[in-house]
Amino acid sequence: MLGSLTDLDLRLLRVFVAVADAGGVSIAQTTLNVSQPTISAQLSTLETRLGYRLCERGRSGFRLTEKGERLYELAITLLAAAEDFTLKARHLDRKLVGTLSIGLIGHTPTSQNARISEAIASFRQRDEAVRFSISVKSPGELEEQLLNGETQIAVGYFWHRVPTLEYTPLFIERQIAYCGRGHPLFERAGQLDPLAAAEFEWVWRTYPTPEAQHSTRQSKVTAQADNMEAVSLLILSGHHLGYLPQQFAAPHVRRGLLAALNPKQLSYEVTFHVVTQKRNRHSPIVRAFLEDLKNAHLHEAEDDAH
Repeated sequence: MLGSLTDLDLRLLRVFVAVADAGGVSIAQTTLNVSQPTISAQLSTLETRLGYRLCERGRSGFRLTEKGERLYELAITLLAAAEDFTLKARHLDRKLVGTLSIGLIGHTPTSQNARISEAIASFRQRDEAVRFSISVKSPGELEEQLLNGETQIAVGYFWHRVPTLEYTPLFIERQIAYCGRGHPLFERAGQLDPLAAAEFEWVWRTYPTPEAQHSTRQSKVTAQADNMEAVSLLILSGHHLGYLPQQFAAPHVRRGLLAALNPKQLSYEVTFHVVTQKRNRHSPIVRAFLEDLKNAHLHEAEDDAH
């Protein structure tokens, strides 16, 4: 059993985590850039030092033991803390030091991605040594990650409000109902009667959106998807109707692959929010980036005014 943690233990734990992430010793060879026998020997050394088996490996396949699964979670926390400590210790003279995790819902309008990029550029002008981590998730996953601390800032649309989170409006996006070129309604699209559209099959998002309030029977919702790319594939198939962000659908419309059913009646606007923990829990890094993001959108508003 380990008495005190050494540099060797940290190296062995990194090997163990890499193998667990890869799902096997042979697959981890590329990640670790060492031979399979070396990795196996390192795992055996760690198991000897701990006093219990971490994983089953052999012809029957690879799987973590119960203790291995628990150690994996501990190791992830430990290695992340060690990395954060190293970063902060190396940059003690900087005002902002650490990691900033940002979550996006995916297929954010290009103009808004430009604002986020502008905010990052402004942030990099500060006295900082911050590592950015950006991920793309569904709204529900982003809220969950905000609550457990995996994500510090999220940008997207969120249909319910978690009391411990703070939602600040950022911009508005227009969603329109479309059909694909092979759909029976394609030639009639443009001013289509919403009641007629309601008789056909639809694709809905797996998370709450206003489209669920539009006129169609639940029995006609025969497909679900958790991201815009998947929704667009189903609509482009010519079998399903569905809502897409106007800017996302535009290239397909120009190529004659999609047509808006009735932009006036089968559309809605959705407000994107930047979401964080409550203001009194903001770290200096989060406060600084939110300020830069706010300024980036102020610049956009000024440009639009001119």
